[in-house]
Parts: sequence; structure tokens; C-alpha cells
Amino acid sequence: MTIKKTKPKVAKPKKAKVTSAKQGIYTPKFPEKYIGDANNIKYRSRWELRAMYYFDMNINFLKWGSEEISIPYIKPTDKKVHKYIPDFYVEYINSKGEVVKELIEVKPKKEVRQTKKSTEYDLLCIAVNEAKWLSARQFCENNNLGFRILTEDQLFK
Repeated sequence: MTIKKTKPKVAKPKKAKVTSAKQGIYTPKFPEKYIGDANNIKYRSRWELRAMYYFDMNINFLKWGSEEISIPYIKPTDKKVHKYIPDFYVEYINSKGEVVKELIEVKPKKEVRQTKKSTEYDLLCIAVNEAKWLSARQFCENNNLGFRILTEDQLFK
């Protein structure tokens, strides 16, 4: 499932506070949509920042939260239980007018799928991520949520 290619309906007020740093604090324009502490929304990449701005400003997104859910998973490298914290929880209205609830992870393609150019480190990241996402999909299935991974292909169309 990908974000629709149609032009989203975007609110017209003053822009939310956005910086160009790779990490920082996002200040939403519509804090009432945020689930959690709207004064302490941390982004860990420009891609997450872009997603936050989209969720905040798009009127089809009713609620969203960043790093608000923790899911246990078994890390394949040490066989121990760790916590996976998906990047986002969102609630939005889809093209059919239905409210959709999803967990969303933002990752570069090289950490999602193996290619001929994948390094040993990339392959390790992919293995750990697959373990996280397997647990996330099970969690979502048990809680009637969708799960989606967004890469640069979806974020920069």
C-alpha cells in the first residue's frame, strides 16, 4: 500500500516549524492531531521530518503519533528480546471515506531490500529489520491495524 498520488488537501495556515537539520524537534501547526506530547516530537531524519509535516498539514490525517508504540521482537543477531518502536502511528481517511489506522516505518530502500550493491552491514540491517517487521505485522493483525514501510520511493514522488 502506498500513499495516493493525488494531490492532498492541505490546510492553509502558517507553516509548522520545520528545520533542515537531520535530527531535531518538530513543532506541529495542529497539535490537537498529535497523540502524545506535542511539545517533544523528535525526528531522527529528514525523511521522518517530511512525513511529520505531511501528517500534520494534510486534512485527511485525523491523528498521528511518533514513536508512541513499543513492540517486542527477537533480534536475530543475539536471539534476545528487544523493543521495536515504529516511527509513526496514524489515523487517516482513505479515498473510500474510511478511517484507516496504521503503523508506519520510514527507511531507506537499502535497509529494506537486498540488492547486488548491498554491503554486509546493509544485509545485517535488513535481517534485523525483517525481524522487527514480522513482530510489527503480528501486532498489527492482533490490533486491527495496518503496517506500512515508506522508502524514498513513496516519500519523494
